[in-house]
Amino acid sequence: MSEHIPDPARTRTVLLRGGEVHSPADPFATAMVVEGDRIAWVGEEGAADSFAGGVDEVVQLDGALVTPAFTDAHVHTTATGLALTGLDLAGAGTLSDALARIRGYADARPSDRILLGHGWDASAWPEGRPPSRAELDEATGGRPLYLTRVDVHSAVVTTALLDLVPGIRERSGFQADAPLTGDAHHAVRKAAYATVTPAQRAEAQAAALARAASLGIGSVHECAGPDISGEDDFTALLALAAEGNGPRVVGYWAELVASAKDAERIRELGAVGAAGDLFVDGSLGSHTAHLHAPYADSPSSAGGTPSHTGAAHLDADAVASHVAACTEAGLQAGFHAIGDAALTSVVDGVRAAAERIGLDRIRAARHRVEHAEMLTERTIAGFADLALTASVQPAFDAAWGGEDGMYAARLGADRARTLNPYAALLKAGVPLALGSDSPVTPLDPWGTVRAAVFHRTRAHGISARAAFTAHTRGGWRAVGRDDAGVLVPGAPADYAVWRTGELLVQAPDERVERWSTDPRSGTPGLPDLTPGNDLPVCLSTVVGGRTVFGRPNE
Repeated sequence: MSEHIPDPARTRTVLLRGGEVHSPADPFATAMVVEGDRIAWVGEEGAADSFAGGVDEVVQLDGALVTPAFTDAHVHTTATGLALTGLDLAGAGTLSDALARIRGYADARPSDRILLGHGWDASAWPEGRPPSRAELDEATGGRPLYLTRVDVHSAVVTTALLDLVPGIRERSGFQADAPLTGDAHHAVRKAAYATVTPAQRAEAQAAALARAASLGIGSVHECAGPDISGEDDFTALLALAAEGNGPRVVGYWAELVASAKDAERIRELGAVGAAGDLFVDGSLGSHTAHLHAPYADSPSSAGGTPSHTGAAHLDADAVASHVAACTEAGLQAGFHAIGDAALTSVVDGVRAAAERIGLDRIRAARHRVEHAEMLTERTIAGFADLALTASVQPAFDAAWGGEDGMYAARLGADRARTLNPYAALLKAGVPLALGSDSPVTPLDPWGTVRAAVFHRTRAHGISARAAFTAHTRGGWRAVGRDDAGVLVPGAPADYAVWRTGELLVQAPDERVERWSTDPRSGTPGLPDLTPGNDLPVCLSTVVGGRTVFGRPNE
């Protein structure tokens, strides 16, 4: 690093050199110049000497890789931070292990009004069931506890927490000794999170954004709403992000819009869209995703066949009204939809809105759908025709896909193999944006790219280049920005520096077998993401020309 002291009255200029710069502007680039908050130049080392005397700082990359910063297109920031700083059961391998962790956490937090935890997944436990209410009451010493399943669509709670929510036992989704779903879950979640103090919330949000920055994530899409986190949480997060010391935060607010007044109120909150987790259905793990045919492992009807098809929160008419109102107001719309019946409702509803106000206007608005797991040929074609962005989470498949995974248990192996068809989406021309749904699955951008490439259903895997683009540029395009998420002159200076192994170019139409280092490809290389190989380590993350993690020359 040079010791030149810049003039604060002019734009600061930085030269990065001696590494590998992942840029379509020059596939052989080894250097990059940043002026203020923008990329100014990308090129080869020999040409960098002409800049060296006129910059404020020279960063010697020492062979490191520079890429666009990742965008995580679906995050719950405060919940992520609470999992990082609180009780996280993601690593619990058995029911008894989970109960021991709960007991230890309760003993260590004697002053908490309500104990908060996340991440249990009974489908992976040998006991095959979640903790009972009596077991939770014993483990907590009778204190209030709110403990969400890994998918955050159901929760187990103690008797003491139920007693704090009037009428909870009469709400839909309440069961005497089983995880709460639906309205009952929303009610206990609201009561639990109401006890989080502003200081606890700020600590959690800062922890989550710091973790994101340490992983090379430069932007996150916060998926908030009245049933998820609340207005105070949402506006506090946007205010924290506006300080510019961490990743950018793009906010979505999950509330139906019926009028221009509704849209204006959502804008006043700071949201770019009435989208994100606007629930059309629930989740597969909690048996609440809406299906055309019953769950394979659902309770049987009188005739002895499975009968449960999940929960439908919005129908096609409600979808159409919301999309039309948002489009008329110039606001992005979007939905959470996982099951095939839910996705049918979304496509039919958006198509009805297009018939009402015009297909071109619908396409131009870039409405989006979160998760979009149980797609069919018909709904994929609908996504393409309506220009819907699929905001998807490849780590879901890595965690729950495969012949013996949770998806197969819920749906049967044949239906499970149809889930998360990324290759078919790309072939149809559907825009993809990748994310984590953290804390459902962890913030892990290179792991996300790997999961998209090495899909558990081979036919659904996509190339490393396509997955990387969907996790960088795709997130920007999902919010209507086509000028970002790529290292080219004029683009925002959002980038990350990585320590990694040899860069490879994946051969066209091949997922695993053929990797090449041949420079004649003219394609920027990426790390070898083959399972078992180490993933890149983030050395620094820069957002808008400001270092938010590490030091650029480390």
